[in-house]
Amino acid sequence: MNVYDYLLEESGFLYKKFLLGNKEEMSYSELYCDTLRLARFIRENYGENNNILLAAPNSSFFLVAYLAIMKSGNVCVPLNPSIEENNLSFIVDLCKAKIAFVAPSLSANPLWNMLETVYDAVPEVGKGENDLSMNLFHEEDFDEDRLAEIIFTSGSTGEPKGVMITHRNIIANTDSIIEYLKLTGDDIIEIVLPFYYCYGLSLLHTHLKVGGSVVFNNNFMFLGAVINDMKKYKCTGFSGVPSHFQVLLRKSKSFKTDDFPDLRYVTQAGGKLHKVFIKEFTESQPDITFYVMYGQTEATARLSYLPPEYLEEKLGSLGKAIPGVTLELIDDKGQPLKEAGVVGELVAKGDNIMKGYLGDEKETAATLKDGWLHTGDLAYQDEDGFFFHTARRKEIIKVGGRRISPKEIEEVIVTIPGVIDCSISAIFDDILGEALKAEVVVADLKDPNMVDTAFKKLCGEKLALEKIPQVFEFSSRMKVAATGKKTKSLNSV
Repeated sequence: MNVYDYLLEESGFLYKKFLLGNKEEMSYSELYCDTLRLARFIRENYGENNNILLAAPNSSFFLVAYLAIMKSGNVCVPLNPSIEENNLSFIVDLCKAKIAFVAPSLSANPLWNMLETVYDAVPEVGKGENDLSMNLFHEEDFDEDRLAEIIFTSGSTGEPKGVMITHRNIIANTDSIIEYLKLTGDDIIEIVLPFYYCYGLSLLHTHLKVGGSVVFNNNFMFLGAVINDMKKYKCTGFSGVPSHFQVLLRKSKSFKTDDFPDLRYVTQAGGKLHKVFIKEFTESQPDITFYVMYGQTEATARLSYLPPEYLEEKLGSLGKAIPGVTLELIDDKGQPLKEAGVVGELVAKGDNIMKGYLGDEKETAATLKDGWLHTGDLAYQDEDGFFFHTARRKEIIKVGGRRISPKEIEEVIVTIPGVIDCSISAIFDDILGEALKAEVVVADLKDPNMVDTAFKKLCGEKLALEKIPQVFEFSSRMKVAATGKKTKSLNSV
């Protein structure tokens, strides 16, 4: 089944609003009609199996183009609207892309001239009733292993990696997420995550499938607007990466004491949120269910979740595999690890695992082995089978010959009141050769407690000597990408 048909086979006929908001609204029937007409236009003018670029903020323009491209039998390549010229050039060459849908606010930028055809509006196409059929192209035998989209992530070489996601991948992951979040047509979600990011797309897919509604807010830094949206539109769900929750808890003056009568749950993924913030959230908003989740673009979005009833008992865990996914730990020789408490690499298997990296057979072979996705994440299992993430293989720092996980140090430093975030890195030191540096984001730089001596004292009480940062750097702003995920300084050792 084409993923479009899967998402809209029931909800496409609903007489309700799918997109809610101050700037624009869109009903299911409008979305259904506009996407099918555009799908026919694309198929008739360009055929199938083209990689078609899409650059737009979350909007009705994005919704229509995204769904229509996949319905037409082509492959959607969602891009960061503020993509740099060198990255766009690399992606255009790799995808052999000739066509792009670009939001009107972006299309005047000359960098899009490298494409043969650019649409900055949905083409005017026929509106006859015969254009509107779910089996628009008589695809009863549609191959679900065909590519639906290519999502680009940052690669280890500096060049983006194109993660190839199939129709089957999206269908499988969407089914799993709906099952454990217990989503229904009554759910309304506030979306601050962009749709060129797999986490953001998973919110779109799940709410389309169940017949729910979405609210877009493309600027999370305006906290008041985000909080007002959740109240005004009676949002039942909110999803964010760690920085979103850190800012809500320690930058917003009202979030912890505010009342959100309709907000049923929140989900957190896109990196590990330190335990102190999870405790802070659940203590200040005890009636809102908190889901900790873990995933990767290579897994379409999601691999595991922590059932909320275990949140307090298993605080710090990334949970267990989502429905339809198998998770295991392996040692450096690729052998399964069964003993509790032993750290190994997390590997995953399921219908949500990507087809591979576009044009990179070597990296694909290193990441997909015998049907297993090698995540590059280190973790251990406890006696009850819950997984606990320890570090990314590439994040381990070696200082004085010792292997140190930055997360352990960061976890201590963020317990200090007034600290929003902390990043640990290795730097060159004239005397020691190597040293640890802590970049600390604080709510108020004038706070007299925000001095390195106080931080070193706390670290000395909680950590081994070699794990105490020698250098502290304080700032008032988090360094985050457009997805909200934290950007890290490159180690200089």
